[in-house]
Amino acid sequence: MIESSRITLREKSVYNNINFLRKKLGKKVKISSVVKANAYGHGIEQIVPLFEKAGIDHFSVFDYNEATRVANSLAAPQSIMIMGWISDNNVKNAILKGFDFFVFNNERLLVALEHAKALNKKARIHLEAETGMNRSGLNNQELIKAITLINDNKEYFDVQGFCTHLAGAESISNHFRIQKQIKKYHKMLTLAEKSGIIPQFRHMANSAAAFVYPKTRMDLVRIGIMQYGFWSSAETFIHYLGNKAKRIDPLERILGWDSKIMSIKEIKTGEYIGYGITFLAQSDIKTALIPVGYSCGYSRSLSNRGRVLIRGQRCSVIGVVNMNMIIADITNIPDAEVGDEVVIIGRQGDLEIKVSAFSDISNELNYEVLAHLSGKIKRTIIN
Repeated sequence: MIESSRITLREKSVYNNINFLRKKLGKKVKISSVVKANAYGHGIEQIVPLFEKAGIDHFSVFDYNEATRVANSLAAPQSIMIMGWISDNNVKNAILKGFDFFVFNNERLLVALEHAKALNKKARIHLEAETGMNRSGLNNQELIKAITLINDNKEYFDVQGFCTHLAGAESISNHFRIQKQIKKYHKMLTLAEKSGIIPQFRHMANSAAAFVYPKTRMDLVRIGIMQYGFWSSAETFIHYLGNKAKRIDPLERILGWDSKIMSIKEIKTGEYIGYGITFLAQSDIKTALIPVGYSCGYSRSLSNRGRVLIRGQRCSVIGVVNMNMIIADITNIPDAEVGDEVVIIGRQGDLEIKVSAFSDISNELNYEVLAHLSGKIKRTIIN
């Protein structure tokens, strides 16, 4: 390994997860693979071709730049949906390239109309309804204006979808709020359809909602975290298990992260290790220097708390996490050598360090841990 660390992506786990999702969601529901935030840290350029090989033909991203990266990673043209940011200048390019995009205010709708007329090409839009998330979306009054504008310019709009976003379907504490959102969505959808706006896709479900609220699946579901092998929350997983006799996780983690020992040092009793005075050696110890740090996505909050695997043993991260390095206590591994594999996320022998271990220690969501993984780390596909 030339690089200081690498991220591995297990291809067979991709197929396992996609097959599980397709089986549970049903043939009539299209899966839109959410690959925003560099595919949740997995790498757009590496993971998108794997999802495509697994049969995914619809992708969701946050911004225009991600959409172009997805398009350049595909073997054949597929549907790409931009759920968030597009500069006014790039709306033109989005229309030219046939990207779908959310319309969450009438300003964007007017910009889309202007470019669609200039190009004489329909803008592929998804009307986003504000149902109670209070983040983005058209309220009732704005929706009526949008409907009028679309109906007055039908030759310039292809309404691909009518959508909303649910405010925390992964937690039972949000149940009442979610139910209110679902009801409001259907009222707004009815308003649109009675006005002649018939979308190809009606969608509101993310990973959690698709399992906790099956009626939200409709025509399309936007699956993010679950395709990568993670449940949205413990509650979501428990809901899935229900009364199942076999209480096993059907999902498989795709991502692993490993490095190598860079240097080994003997430390005497009473010596401080690393920056500051956060770790004092209480006895003679042996340490390994590992070339990963917070610039790679290994959170500084894991200082004196993190764990790594070396030679099949769990080792404590001691001292402050540096920008590019961490230090591990390898006192109990006398035969450790420079160049030995260090597993940061993943399995070594009978032991495993999960992303959830990072989350539990640092209070970061698993989404955060994954999204913070540096795009500069090489991603390698393994079987």
